[in-house]
Amino acid sequence: MKAVRLDWRYRVAITSRALAAGLGGYALAAAFTAALTLGLMPFMPRVEAVLTATLLAWLVYALAVAWAFYARTAWGAWGAIELPALALGAVAMAPRWLGGA
Repeated sequence: MKAVRLDWRYRVAITSRALAAGLGGYALAAAFTAALTLGLMPFMPRVEAVLTATLLAWLVYALAVAWAFYARTAWGAWGAIELPALALGAVAMAPRWLGGA
């Protein structure tokens, strides 16, 4: 069996993707939960809105993890996960920043 020597850049890229999947996916799921909860609260009781958003966040987290290893580059994985997380986080924090809550 032929031994394969892995380059250090390959190891860094895989580590970066794993961090993007774990940490970035968690941030995206949390921001998604907060934003969706605020969006659903006018239409249903608060508890149901939180439960619905939390259950859908598991799907978002799974998709983020899959995307982290599907993306062409590690930078693409980070960008496609963190930019929506930042946008959803801003949407979730907007009522507080505007003085509403």
